Parts: sequence; structure tokens; C-alpha cells
Amino acid sequence: MSRSRRDTSGAYTGLHVLLDDDPRWTRDPVEQASSAVAGGAPVVQLRAKHATDRETLVWGREIRKIAHAKGTRFVMNDRFDLALACEADAVHLGQDDLSPRDLPPSAREHLAIGRSTHDIEQARRAVGEGIDYLAYGPLFGTTSKPSPYDARGLAAACRRATPSLRASCSSLSRNVVSRLWSAGDCTASCVG
Repeated sequence: MSRSRRDTSGAYTGLHVLLDDDPRWTRDPVEQASSAVAGGAPVVQLRAKHATDRETLVWGREIRKIAHAKGTRFVMNDRFDLALACEADAVHLGQDDLSPRDLPPSAREHLAIGRSTHDIEQARRAVGEGIDYLAYGPLFGTTSKPSPYDARGLAAACRRATPSLRASCSSLSRNVVSRLWSAGDCTASCVG
């Protein structure tokens, strides 16, 4: 069984590596997870926008094994049912997904909950939804997925770092990561 969602103190800060099934990438999400975990990423997140539920579940179970063998947290994007089925540590919900309030109590007992936000009102609502961490962004432009939202910039995101902010960055450099870390309880995410 996955770790209790109550075990979240500082658990979702640091680097989040998004394991993406976009056909543009040459490595599948399991290969991406292996590399990210070997490199020391504290959190990996499966974002499967192109795969079937069955494929996603197979990947999720394999990624969970890889992640848990090294003490890495595993997050399933969008789908709490698949997160529970593969015993993920958390589910990350976007603005078009179920509200965290709509998750069954049994799911909330086993999953930490993350929420994507794109403006201050969404961030305020998310904090009131009983989430464990929130993402605010995009901070910079991205080509990893289409987004109707403009880049927000690092300073604006870090000022809103409550509860635990995961700053969504698409192109990370040492300079960007250094600025995130020095801004406080921020976290960077990148596509694996």
C-alpha cells in the first residue's frame, strides 16, 4: 500500500521530474523515471496524455517500484483512480480535473493532493481545497504542452508560495534552479 497522505511534510519540495508520454520524446516514461530516480530526483510525476488507461497503469506500477526502491515520491497526473490503482503517493489535479473536494474520503486517506494554478484566485481556491502542495505557472514559456496561460515569472510565483509551491518551469538551467532554491520553499518541475 502507498504511504499515507499525512506523510507530506516537505515531501513535495525539490525537483519534480514530469515523465511524459508525448511521442516527440525518444524514451518512454519508465525509462525517464529510471534516469530521474538514478539522478536523485525526489519526486517523479507521470503525465500520460496519449496512452490508454491500461498502458498508463502498467507504466505507473513500474514507475512506483523504481521510485520507491530509492525513496522517491511518485505522483500520478490528473487521475485519482489510476493513482490509487498503481499505489502512487499523490495525485496532481489540473484546473479541468476533479476538484480535490470531490475525491472520495478513502482516496484522500491514501493520496497527497497537488493542484495546478495559473492565477492568484485559483491559488487561493486551491489552498481552501485541502491540498498538500500547489503548482503555480507557467513561469516560463514551454513547448512540452499547449497552454492558454502566459508565463508568470519567478518573482510573482515565489511571493505566493503557500502552502508548498511547485514552480512549473519547462527549461531549467543552473541559474533558474539557483533562483528558485534561494526564493524559499519553492520547487521546480521539468519534463524528463
